Amino acid sequence: MLTYAAALNKYKRLATREVSIGDLKLGNFNPIRVQTMTTTDTMDTIATVEQTIRCIEAGAELVRITAPSKKEAENLLEIKKELRRRGYNTPLIADIHFTPNAAEIAARIIEKVRVNPGNYVDKKKFELIEYTDADYAEEIERIRERFTPLVKICKEYGTAMRIGTNHGSLSDRIMSRYGDTPNGMVESAMEFLRIARDENYHNIVLSMKSSNPQVMVQAYRLLISSMQTEFGEAYPLHLGVTEAGDGEDGRIKSAIGIGTLLEDGIGDTIRVSLTEDPEFEIPVCKDLVKRYAVTDRKEPALAEPQNLPYNPFEYKRRTSTPIKNIGGKNVPVVIADLSKKESIQPSDLQSVGYTYDEQTDKWAIGDAAADYIYIGSKSLSFAIPGTLRVITDGNSWLNQTDHQTYYPIIDSSHYGKQALHKELNFVMIDCFSETNSLPDFSAPVFKDPTVVFCFSSTNTNAMQSVRAMCVAFMQNNIQNPVILITDSNLQTPDEHLIHFATETGSLLLEGMGDGICLGYGSNAHMDNVKVSGRTYLEVKDREQFTNNTAFSILQATRTRISKTEYISCPSCGRTLFDLQETTAKIRAVTNHLKGVKIAIMGCIVNGPGEMADADFGYVGSGPGKITLYKGKEVVKRNIDSAGAVEQLIDLLKENGAWK
Repeated sequence: MLTYAAALNKYKRLATREVSIGDLKLGNFNPIRVQTMTTTDTMDTIATVEQTIRCIEAGAELVRITAPSKKEAENLLEIKKELRRRGYNTPLIADIHFTPNAAEIAARIIEKVRVNPGNYVDKKKFELIEYTDADYAEEIERIRERFTPLVKICKEYGTAMRIGTNHGSLSDRIMSRYGDTPNGMVESAMEFLRIARDENYHNIVLSMKSSNPQVMVQAYRLLISSMQTEFGEAYPLHLGVTEAGDGEDGRIKSAIGIGTLLEDGIGDTIRVSLTEDPEFEIPVCKDLVKRYAVTDRKEPALAEPQNLPYNPFEYKRRTSTPIKNIGGKNVPVVIADLSKKESIQPSDLQSVGYTYDEQTDKWAIGDAAADYIYIGSKSLSFAIPGTLRVITDGNSWLNQTDHQTYYPIIDSSHYGKQALHKELNFVMIDCFSETNSLPDFSAPVFKDPTVVFCFSSTNTNAMQSVRAMCVAFMQNNIQNPVILITDSNLQTPDEHLIHFATETGSLLLEGMGDGICLGYGSNAHMDNVKVSGRTYLEVKDREQFTNNTAFSILQATRTRISKTEYISCPSCGRTLFDLQETTAKIRAVTNHLKGVKIAIMGCIVNGPGEMADADFGYVGSGPGKITLYKGKEVVKRNIDSAGAVEQLIDLLKENGAWK
């Protein structure tokens, strides 16, 4: 029985309780709501009001404001009054960490409070403490005693609450029993939810956030399964990837985590956490949500799987037999689509990671260099780099003399009608787009050890259709490698990123896919969008954009590491330095450190806990002061921010991470 989603082979929303946030309804099949969080000082009433208005006018249906202490919580009343005076009635949310007193004040003023179970009552000191069952039960009672007053206030005032667990801020008590795991995240939230239910308070939203999309997706699925099993129902879910970063990487990581769950009908409100001005988050949210507002969905009636051949609560790559460098234990390959170019010159390969030097007659190969290029029916008039291979249409391949470099691609219906390569052939399957039935797995193509299958689908539920075919392969023990092909017919860079990351990234998180190929349909455009007068994502070269996007998707799903990874918080009123400027500065000097994970956190609330996945951390510890971390260990405390980036570089050098 499927316990974490309503359906797998079609899009169907998960039924959740309805929650009221002011006059806004959430859950129970209401529209998926979009929200963001201010970055201003909460004590600066006018600045916070004006930024909130910019977010509302961009489309935010909820706006969160930090309240780290009693004085900020009290000032929420002035902020709310000024917004109402200006004619804005959008519900406000107080973001609470560490301070129950602030939560109890805020709950009497605004429409919703967010508490983090990891630091609301429990503490996190990165200490390994052994709890007996009696000790553990005693701590639960202490939480009940401290949390119940807030529950009663929320119930009295009609205030909603989000119980928001973060992967990096699990308490020492939870860590001692469950470790740093999705199970620990779920239990942390369930403890608080049980207390609220005991008080007959149900106006609750939950979240399971992590900077690692794999962990995030597993935790949400486990939470739903736990609620269904224990309570026979599910509460509304707020989706988000913490510290996603900025630019394309931040959008891709968010779309993979959030989009994977939305594809399964999971999620009632979303926030995309970018290290950018908060109004820039809203268009990304809207691009994600509008994918699921389609009324004329082309979805074949595929039967739901009775028994999944994989575990949706943990990551394990589908078993495949390697062919050349595809499948098996090889990292997923990237295939760059150059077929739409009128002709292909050596300079065109620069877009996909290869730079030719005429003077030395040599190729320089970048970390994000495609493994294969698809050229359609064209031919190349120059010698390509020795590490690159070419895929060409079947009929064109027959005219090629170099069968060490060129390989054919054919439609599955043409298999057996022409000569094939002795070692490697690409065969396309349009998954369930023309028929609801599975192919005949006894056919010769499924017995051919030289075939790499290329899966795509033109259905509205394309991801579900491709996943259903992967499941059928697993059930029929077909271990040929699979390439995931995704085309976009959308209009803006942001829409393309969301589409590619959601449809392809979600399958990679399921362990499905030995390579990816991204491209554009005949109706695609690349119109740059302006928000607040600024172009926030600009694209000049389509092929470079899709190639970089492919590598970013693999990086975000942790299936192939090709560059530095930045875990950067989105900033808020607690931030102690200019996050956008500092992130850009750190990127500029460290973006060549392949595989190194660097966290950039605005304050001690978001670090060191939220950067649990990072190798090194740069954390605001006071006005003008930075603390540097190696993993979870403080290395340099309260250094001046003016020279902190240079000291971060020194730390990288001391630990052998610098090139």
